[in-house]
Amino acid sequence: MQITVTVNGDEHTADVEPRLLLVHFLRDKLGLTGTHWGCDTSNCGVCVVWLDGTPVKSCTVLAVMADGHTVRTVEGLADGAALDPVQEGFVRCHGLQCGFCTPGMMMTARWLLDHNPDPSEDEIREAISGQSCRCTGYENIVRSVRWAASRGTEVSAS
Repeated sequence: MQITVTVNGDEHTADVEPRLLLVHFLRDKLGLTGTHWGCDTSNCGVCVVWLDGTPVKSCTVLAVMADGHTVRTVEGLADGAALDPVQEGFVRCHGLQCGFCTPGMMMTARWLLDHNPDPSEDEIREAISGQSCRCTGYENIVRSVRWAASRGTEVSAS
């Protein structure tokens, strides 16, 4: 099947098999490897992207379901060389850790802050509860999101 998907503002048309998952379309067809592939069962959350502005686990969405829609990946967070406050927060507050869960966490955190610019620690923990981090107890991730919330929507030049 031929699909056309707008990813991070750029329109892409490709021939895909009807069973191809969105995560594989992004990684294998478009070369956007920031979206990670973890469990294939939607348990880990490392594959979170936005589909028409809503976070989805791309391992449970077929690429053909994105035909005619807009997808935003972790590569679409930065504005050129300027990091999004969420990305900056993960760097400054050591939320990156091993990095495997980071893209999904960042996409979820950006969505949360777009809808709730000053979330409590409990609200942050609830927002990321659909994702697994095997490195820590999430302290640095929560701290990273709080740091980003304190910066609002300003974009960093670093």
